[in-house]
Amino acid sequence: MITRVQGIRVGHWTDPVGLTGCTVVLCPPGTIGSGEVRGGAPGTRETDLLRPGMLVQEVDAVLLTGGSAFGLAAADGVVRFLEERGVGFEAGGIHVPIVPAAVLFDLGIGSTQARPGPDQGYA
Repeated sequence: MITRVQGIRVGHWTDPVGLTGCTVVLCPPGTIGSGEVRGGAPGTRETDLLRPGMLVQEVDAVLLTGGSAFGLAAADGVVRFLEERGVGFEAGGIHVPIVPAAVLFDLGIGSTQARPGPDQGYA
């Protein structure tokens, strides 16, 4: 299990009626992320930061969410959660949490109105 990796914490929210959810992996300080985006219609946020040579090399969390493009809003909740705790890239006296996110298209499985949002990402 990923939670056996020292310093990694995982949070999850599920909508059992709407058949969607989101999972957040909270990373320890100094975590360097990497990734590749594929597919004909990928839904992502901040994944460009995972490429080598970017100014920001470390990630604070990673979000995997349902809800198609609407589900990316859950990242706002993760960012708020981390900001409240002073976690993030130091930028002019503030901390900007770095949270790469990716969605999957699950709108046809449950309710098309069931979409993880900021409150679910925060939870």
